[in-house]
Amino acid sequence: MAGTKVLVDSGPLAAYLNANDQWHLWATKQWEAIFEPMATCDAVLSETTFLLQEDGLSISPLLELVERRTLILAFNLAQEFGAVSRLLRKHGDRPMSLADGCLVRMSESADNCRVFTTDKDFRIYRRHERAQIPLLAPF
Repeated sequence: MAGTKVLVDSGPLAAYLNANDQWHLWATKQWEAIFEPMATCDAVLSETTFLLQEDGLSISPLLELVERRTLILAFNLAQEFGAVSRLLRKHGDRPMSLADGCLVRMSESADNCRVFTTDKDFRIYRRHERAQIPLLAPF
């Protein structure tokens, strides 16, 4: 996957860090094949923190991924708020989380990218209005 920017969602991130998650083995295998640092947003970090804590797990491994720059927080919601709010409104019939909206917007800014997700809604979301979002997903 060298050369392809990987944008990571909370599902595979939590699965990678939680051995009891249904997607743990799949996420771990994918994670090991990715050589570049992965990009994400603050909203994904927040969701992942919640998922780990809800399962009674430490968030330290997640924080270490950011500290080691394996995971890069590469999105400024303040600057992109207008575009993200349009996406959230556009997908109002299907609840799009703030994290999903940020990832869709991030995919619009990266020509060669894939969204690493376990969320099937990414099959429906579109970037630049009509284009499918390239995915790294178990479905």
